[in-house]
Amino acid sequence: MARFEMHNSEMATMGGEAKADVFCDMGLMYATGRGCDQDLVSAHKWLNIAAIKGCERAAELRADLAQSMSKSDLALALRAAREWMTMH
Repeated sequence: MARFEMHNSEMATMGGEAKADVFCDMGLMYATGRGCDQDLVSAHKWLNIAAIKGCERAAELRADLAQSMSKSDLALALRAAREWMTMH
C-alpha cells in the first residue's frame, strides 16, 4: 500500500483539481478496501485532504464516513491529515 500511496501523492503534486481528485480516490480506496485492507482512519485522512484542496465530493464522503467512526478514530484521522498538510 505504501507504494500506491506514495505514487499517488507524488502525482498529486502536479496540479490543482487533479490533485484533489487523486486524494479523493485514495480516500475511496481505503474506505472500500479496494486493493488494500479497509482503513477508515486513512480514508478519512485522504478525503479530508482532498476536501481542503477543493474537492466537494470528498467533503460529502468525509462527512458520511465520519458518522460511522469513533471519536478516537476521527481524532487520529484529523491528526494524520494535519501532519501530512504540514509536511507537504
